[in-house]
Amino acid sequence: MAAFTPARRASIVPRMPRHMTCHLAVSLLGAASTALAQAPRVTPAGDPSVRSATIYALAVDSTQHRGERFVYLLDDGVVRIEADGRGSRTYRQVVQILTREAVENWAELSFSYSPGRERLVVNWARVVRPGGAGVAAQPTHEQESLAPVAEANPVYTDLKLRRLSLGGVVPGTIVDYSYTVETTQPVMPGDFLSQWRVTTGRLVRRSRLVVDVPAAMTPRIKEDNVRFPRRTTERAERRTYVWATNDVPKLETEPFAADPNTVEVYVNLAAPLSWNDVARWYAELSRDRYALTPQIEARLAEIVVAARTLEDSIRAAHRWVAQDFRYVSLSLGIGGYQPRPPAAVFEAQYGDCKDKATLFIALLRRMGVAAYPVLLAQSGGVERELPSPRQFNHMIAALERPGTSGYTFVDLTAELVPFGQLPPVEQGKFALVVRPDGRGEEVTLPEDSVVANRSVIRVEGELSATGEFRGRFTRTGTGSRQYPLREVFSRPLTPTERDRLTRALAGETFQGALGDSLEAFDGRDLAAEARLSVAILGARATSNAGGADILTLPIDNMAAPGLVSELESRGPRRFPIDAAAVIGPFEYVAELRLTLPAGWRARLPNAVAAASAFGSYRSEYVQDGRLLRVTRQLTGARGILPPDRITDLVDWVRSMSRDDVRYIVLEHP
Repeated sequence: MAAFTPARRASIVPRMPRHMTCHLAVSLLGAASTALAQAPRVTPAGDPSVRSATIYALAVDSTQHRGERFVYLLDDGVVRIEADGRGSRTYRQVVQILTREAVENWAELSFSYSPGRERLVVNWARVVRPGGAGVAAQPTHEQESLAPVAEANPVYTDLKLRRLSLGGVVPGTIVDYSYTVETTQPVMPGDFLSQWRVTTGRLVRRSRLVVDVPAAMTPRIKEDNVRFPRRTTERAERRTYVWATNDVPKLETEPFAADPNTVEVYVNLAAPLSWNDVARWYAELSRDRYALTPQIEARLAEIVVAARTLEDSIRAAHRWVAQDFRYVSLSLGIGGYQPRPPAAVFEAQYGDCKDKATLFIALLRRMGVAAYPVLLAQSGGVERELPSPRQFNHMIAALERPGTSGYTFVDLTAELVPFGQLPPVEQGKFALVVRPDGRGEEVTLPEDSVVANRSVIRVEGELSATGEFRGRFTRTGTGSRQYPLREVFSRPLTPTERDRLTRALAGETFQGALGDSLEAFDGRDLAAEARLSVAILGARATSNAGGADILTLPIDNMAAPGLVSELESRGPRRFPIDAAAVIGPFEYVAELRLTLPAGWRARLPNAVAAASAFGSYRSEYVQDGRLLRVTRQLTGARGILPPDRITDLVDWVRSMSRDDVRYIVLEHP
C-alpha cells in the first residue's frame, strides 16, 4: 500500500513498539528541582538534571527477574518546541541487559532522521557496569547511510540512518545512550506532534517526559490513563510540563486486547491547530497539481471509449489508475507530502498513493465529477483531538457520484479492490476530506457489515460403495474474503502452476485425491466473482471399520479447546476485549453435500448452536434419503467489551468446541 510519507521522527531500532516512553522519580533527578523551571539542555557533555550514578544504582537482581530479557533503568525525553514548529527532541535510555537475547537487541543501535529538515546528534552511547565502571566509552563502529529501498512497493526517501555498534555488551552490563534531533524546518508551519507511551511492556525504574513551549502557546495535551500528577512551571516567557514517575511495572499482554483501554498509559501533545488548518495547508500544497495534458486527455478518451454511462467511465478510469500505474514512492523533501503533477505520473507510469489519487481526481474533474483528496492513517490510530499532518500516512480519493448521496471512497493503490469498496484495514477509520477551498471535512470511512465479508467452501459429490469420492471443491469470497482469491489469480498461471494448485486443492480436501478441471477467474477483473473450483477424483474418503465405514470430514473443525485453556490460565483480566479480534469481522461457511450409496446410513452427531457478543456458531448434520449434509457456520462480531466479559468468551468458545466432530460413522449392509 502507499504511504503519504508523513514527517518522520528519529527512531532507535531496539526500542519497544511505543514511539517514546517517559517517567523519572524526582528524588533521583540530581540537580533538578521538584518542578523544572525550564527544560534541561542535554549535550554530549551530559544531562545537568540527571545524575548517572543514581540511575546505575537502580540495577536489579537478575535472579529476581527471571524471564525478563532487559529492564529500563531510565527512560527519558526532553522536548523543546517553538511557536513556528521548530524545536528539538532529546531521548535517553539506560538499559540493563539480563540475557544473551537482549545483547542482540541492544549491541546495535540505529537512528533515523531527515537531513533536509532535521539535524541528528548522538550525545553519547556507552556501556558500563552496574557500579558505573566503564566498559566502552563510545561506539566501536559508526556508519551513516540512506534508508534502504524495498524491492516490492519501493519508497525512495531522503531519510538517513546512523548505525552504531557497541562493544562489551554482555548480560549484566548497562547500555546508556542519548541522542537529539533538531527540527530546523517543520513541514507545516507551527505543527508539532509528540506521542509517548508510558507503559512499555517492560519494567521501567525511572522515567520522565519534559516538554518546554513558549508561555504564549497552549498545546493540545491528551493523557490516557495517567494517574500521576503533571507539573507545570512558567519562567522567562517559557512554560514547562513535566510528567515523572517511577517503577512502572511490566505490562503483560493479553489475547484480543482492545485499544483504547484503561491499562496502557500515553502522553500525547500537539500544536494548537485544527483539522481545518491541516486541510488548508494541504489544499494550498496541491492546488496546482490537477492539470491534465493533451496526451493524458487523449489516453482518457481511449480508456472510456466503450463506456455507455458516466458510471462506466468512472469505473474505467478507476481501473486504469489503480492497475496500470505501478506503485513507486519518491518521498524526497516536500515530495513526502506534495503529489507530483499528473503529467509526471503519466510519463513515468508510476506513482505513490498521493500521486495516483491526484491523477484520478483530476480525471474525474475533467468528466465533471466532484472529487477530493482524503488524508488518513491507513491502519487507523489517529488521535482526533490532536490535529496534525504527522498523523497521516496515506491518501485516497472521495467522489460525489451523480444521483447518490454522500461520498464514494476509492483507494487507488488497492488494485484488487473493486470500485466503491475500501481495503478492510481502512474501513471505519477517521479521515479528512480536503475541499479545493481549503475546508476540511472530518469523516469516518464506511465499514462493511460482518456478513458482507463472507467465505464459502462447498464440497459436493458422491461416495461409492468402496469409499471413493468423486465431486467438486468450490470456494467463493466476498468483501474482505475475496482478496486472497484475487491475489492468487491476479496474473495468468502457467500450466505448471495450475497443475500444482489443482493437486494441492484436491489433496487438502481428501488425502491422496487427484484434481482436475480447475475453474478460475481473472483476479484483476473487479466485476468478476471471486471463485475457484476443482474436480476431485480418486479420493479415498473413508476407511473400513468392521462392518462400517469412517468418513473423514473434508471441512474445517472449529473446536478450540486450547484457547479455552489459555484464557482460563491467565487469571484476572485487565484489558477490555476487542470482539473483532476473536474471530474477525467476517462469516465463514463450510458445507459438505455427499450422496451416499443406497442403503447407507450415517450416525449423525448432535447439532451445536452457540451465540454470544463475540460471534455465533452453528453446525448441522442431516441425512435426507441418500444425501448427507454437514454445515458449519461461524460469524464474527464487532465491539469492545469490558474485561469481566472474558467469562462469556470462554463459555462461548467451550460451547462451540463441543462440535469437535472430525469423523462420521457410515453404517451399511
